[in-house]
Amino acid sequence: MSVRIKFCGFTRAEDAALAASLGIDAIGVVHVPGSKRHVPLEAMPAIRAAVPANIDLVALFVNPDADTVQAVITALQPSLLQFHGDEADAFCAGFGLPFIKAMAMGGDAGDIHQRQKDYPSAQAFVLDGHAPGQLGGQGEAFTWTKLPALDKPIYLAGGLTPENVAEAIATVKPYAVDVSSGIESAPGVKDERKMRDFIRAARPDAR
Repeated sequence: MSVRIKFCGFTRAEDAALAASLGIDAIGVVHVPGSKRHVPLEAMPAIRAAVPANIDLVALFVNPDADTVQAVITALQPSLLQFHGDEADAFCAGFGLPFIKAMAMGGDAGDIHQRQKDYPSAQAFVLDGHAPGQLGGQGEAFTWTKLPALDKPIYLAGGLTPENVAEAIATVKPYAVDVSSGIESAPGVKDERKMRDFIRAARPDAR
């Protein structure tokens, strides 16, 4: 079975439509004020319209309040939620949608096994290269060979590019790979050639 591919950090509907046409599995939209890839509520319906129902549309948050999450669910109609902050398991699970929980692998990441136990309701975990308390999408990788085995599927993120994703998949054998800055020409602006090259590298058997 081929690794699943998630492209994250979309800000433009036309980029989302192109990515969807290339055959990826999930598209991520960031709603984090202060992020270079923040998408306001009013821009979300256009992105929603550009993404077919067979592709997961993922709404990404960092320590939001419940009203913010509900507003994004209404505007974007995501199929999956992604949390990058200190949100509790009960909070993440309280919106009637499956969720994935990001874990920072950079800096003092702490005990990953213990942290996963704090999220028994998570569908999967996103292991990202940034340090705790920082946003993802920084293009920061971590040492894949030191990755602990977890009880749930892993989305491998952090510093992935068309040049290194094949090695990352061979080393970690993740459920999915998750990329943002590695397929961009500028923050939030996706590059068609890089997207195509990333998919070819991640799925050589599909060429």
